[in-house]
Amino acid sequence: MSIIENIVDIPIEHEKNVCGEFDKFLKKIERTLNVTMIARDGAIKIIGADTQAARAKAVFSALLELSKRGTPISEQNVDYAIALSFSESQDKLIEIDRDIIARTVNGKPIKPKTIGQKQYIDLIREKMVVFGVGPAGTGKTYLAMAMAIQAFKEGSVNRIILTRPAIEAGEKLGFLPGDLQSKIDPYLRPLYDALHQIMGAESFMHNAEKGLIEVAPLAYMRGRTLDNAFIILDEAQNTTPAQMKMFLTRIGFGSKVIITGDRTQKDLPSNMPSGLDTSLKILAKLDEIGVCLLNSADVVRHPLVQRIVSAYEEYENAQNQKPKDRKIKFKTNQKKSRNRKS
Repeated sequence: MSIIENIVDIPIEHEKNVCGEFDKFLKKIERTLNVTMIARDGAIKIIGADTQAARAKAVFSALLELSKRGTPISEQNVDYAIALSFSESQDKLIEIDRDIIARTVNGKPIKPKTIGQKQYIDLIREKMVVFGVGPAGTGKTYLAMAMAIQAFKEGSVNRIILTRPAIEAGEKLGFLPGDLQSKIDPYLRPLYDALHQIMGAESFMHNAEKGLIEVAPLAYMRGRTLDNAFIILDEAQNTTPAQMKMFLTRIGFGSKVIITGDRTQKDLPSNMPSGLDTSLKILAKLDEIGVCLLNSADVVRHPLVQRIVSAYEEYENAQNQKPKDRKIKFKTNQKKSRNRKS
């Protein structure tokens, strides 16, 4: 295997953003791809085996292009660019970055950060009902909220309705002070936080007072028909099949519905089926319904969260495999026993 040397020019104004503080991003690329990277005189010298050096150059070039587009480079960007380099898909990082969904109240652009998130956004644009299913940190709710607020601002819908089951409350609600809304508000706090960040607290309060933005528990949806609305059902794994059917039959003309959930974080009793699981089995093949399955590669929180999610996925897959192994072993033992008798 030959050792080669690649050189990538880097403008001084992008050096800190792309290399990271104390060159931490360069060091991560070096460790992961087993290359040596030297920053000197406005250029990066990459030394290593031909395949690895080519990958490192592609990763660094993609990050530099992101920086030129005004994107602050994060550890998540570096990790994802490295992951894409193994399938030679690092160019998709630039394509993803071009898709600006909305802007926060501070003017920060909201964009998909992974291929899975880009597919999720495209489905929301194309389909009437979309299921976004995946672990914590994959941006399911936040991206749906950004799409809802943008549609509201553009006049595509007349109102936004955000809902989630308050199953965690259970019988404990009666012991909390205040009326029913104030008791339920803590369970809806993640939705309020996203609204305030994207829309601004003042704009949210103004539209909420006019009834144009509604944040309510799922039980409040019963008996209503929701026309010309952008509706988001969050934490759908905690719905029962009856609740999910009730919710889906509320959809009116001109509405768009996003249903988000994580099938690994159910708070339902162990013997009760999830409305999310049931609806995915029943509805996945309908034309106007899209299903986006996100995974640990789409986690955009702290890198440790991604590793935690991956570790749990591996553990749960192993646990699910054990009953099958025991069943096979049991059948094999039965067969051996019959053979001995005969």
